[in-house]
Amino acid sequence: MATPFAVTEADFDEKVLKNPLPVLVDFWATWCGPCRMIAPLVEELAKDLDGKLAVGKVDVDTSPAIAEKYGIQSIPTLLIFKGGTLAKTVVGYIPKPEIVKALNEAGVA
Repeated sequence: MATPFAVTEADFDEKVLKNPLPVLVDFWATWCGPCRMIAPLVEELAKDLDGKLAVGKVDVDTSPAIAEKYGIQSIPTLLIFKGGTLAKTVVGYIPKPEIVKALNEAGVA
């Protein structure tokens, strides 16, 4: 998918944990300024790595159980899953090259 897809509590396992591709999950909220700043970078990565990486977005206000399960206390938080397992966590706004570095460290990009 060349654009990020919404992930909810109902479909998290299917879209993220069972996804054959590595998945970058952006935990965000509409009221979060840094979340709005990182969103275009996440969208660019979805396009740049189309076919190599799936990109999902979890609204912490509408899906708080997922955020709680993964200990999300600050947003934006990016979680990188590989083979259904959490491989890397990035908390806060970071520039695109730093996100790519985190993906590389997780063995994704």
